[in-house]
Amino acid sequence: EWPLDGGEVLGIALDGLGFGDDGTLWGGEFLLSNYCESQRLGSFKPVALLGGSQAMREPWRNTYSHLLAAMDWQELNDNFGSLELLSFFKTKPLATLNTMLEKQLNSPLASSAGRLFDAVAGAIGICREQVVYEGQAAIELEALITSKMLDSEAQNAYPMIISKPGDTQLPLLDPTAMWKSLLSDLLEKTPAGIIASRFHLGLAAGISAMTNQLCYTGDSRNINTVALSGGVFQNRILFECVKRQLEADGYRLLSHSKIPANDGGIALGQATATLARIIQA
Repeated sequence: EWPLDGGEVLGIALDGLGFGDDGTLWGGEFLLSNYCESQRLGSFKPVALLGGSQAMREPWRNTYSHLLAAMDWQELNDNFGSLELLSFFKTKPLATLNTMLEKQLNSPLASSAGRLFDAVAGAIGICREQVVYEGQAAIELEALITSKMLDSEAQNAYPMIISKPGDTQLPLLDPTAMWKSLLSDLLEKTPAGIIASRFHLGLAAGISAMTNQLCYTGDSRNINTVALSGGVFQNRILFECVKRQLEADGYRLLSHSKIPANDGGIALGQATATLARIIQA
């Protein structure tokens, strides 16, 4: 629980996507928040939704967009052209897809954590062509992981960097380096469960690193409480990995127990924010 006068927390909201207050598509956000207002401090790196709503149903579109955001086609083909994944891409109308990406035709940018999970699932062949229900690719990706894998792969987490494209722009959690490591593992025929484990561990480490960057000014920590929300945190493995790292760093964590972390909790959150503003006024 958090009282109305509890002050500001760092809210980490990871979900599929929705419109942010700047009119762009959000889905992986770091927000300085209280009950009345929030300020966006950072996000996942925005990547194109290739084909718009089709990208929500066809994970391979997210895989392709993410890879082309991480490297150009020449580098991808030169270094990883022997992968079955590249053979799969070559069955698609690449010239058309590339034009869509270059000109942002029905391919808006989105900082979506959910689509990153879809992209990783598609890369290793999970629900690559199409999902049957919302979240299927991410659920099946998580299901590949065992606790033994998490323990054994703790030192092999995929790298996630924090980039800042310009002085006036927000810091971004950037998976570029992760993709090169993941594709290298595919070349080595690394088991899918190990790849999934390294991804979850790396993402949790990246979230922790971003949290520390945003909550500190020099050696002084300005924010001591972190709230975790959004449908992606229904992924128990990711939630536990993030929780463990942030608690080890000394943060107090707020998370869901009675109210759903996904869209099922939105209406209550809206009502609470409205009531808080009325009380404040």
